[in-house]
Amino acid sequence: QLQFVESGGGLVQPGESLRLSCVASGSRFEYYAIAWFRQAPGKEREGVGCIGYGDAKTYYVASAIGRFTISKDATQKTVYLQMNSLKPEDTAVYYCAVPTVAERICPGDPLDTPWESWGQGTQVTVSS
Repeated sequence: QLQFVESGGGLVQPGESLRLSCVASGSRFEYYAIAWFRQAPGKEREGVGCIGYGDAKTYYVASAIGRFTISKDATQKTVYLQMNSLKPEDTAVYYCAVPTVAERICPGDPLDTPWESWGQGTQVTVSS
């Protein structure tokens, strides 16, 4: 089973960029699709995007398309979330997770499958 440690968050101004990292430990990294989620204060956790087999990417938040990019370095067991043109509404704690049942293909809807292996998250705050 995989465990994750997320990092790279911080306080930035609107329009700036951050790159989040999600480092995995454990085995079978290559057997899982890995998703980024976020949870803003007072809101439910939502899927941001996912990277799966063949580095296929699925983005779940419409506002992330064109601004966020998910990538993966399998040799380092690390998944990245490059976030550009950040907005105050991107303020949240960002987490990585994998499907509870090992699956290489990202679901079309993150609600279609249960997720696990949540890390402690990394705080992103976008404010002027």
